[in-house]
Amino acid sequence: MLLQKKYLTTLAFTAIITFGSFLKSGAQVVYSTQYQSDANVKVYVTQYKSDADLVVYKTQYKSDAGDNNGVWYFTEYSSDAKKKIYFTNYKSDADLVVYFTDYKSDAGWQNKSKQQVMY
Repeated sequence: MLLQKKYLTTLAFTAIITFGSFLKSGAQVVYSTQYQSDANVKVYVTQYKSDADLVVYKTQYKSDAGDNNGVWYFTEYSSDAKKKIYFTNYKSDADLVVYFTDYKSDAGWQNKSKQQVMY
């Protein structure tokens, strides 16, 4: 009986950790689409950090993708993405204005009212 309880506890703990890791790793995996009609979110890239809703750090590793904190991993396959984004040339067409940074520590929301766009 004690062995059975220990096994169930270990199994439950493993399931929680695995599920939590899955949720985190998929949160900011994005795919850049060529067509606006295929996108969940239209994004405009600004040259000025002060104009951005979100400061984005582009990571090379999927495992580094953040939990809606501005750390993005760009995937080659739309089926792997949490969000499909379309880069627009006009700020007025965008759902979200982003600024790309070279520093992971700079990534994050500057306009929290837009945060739901990436959920």
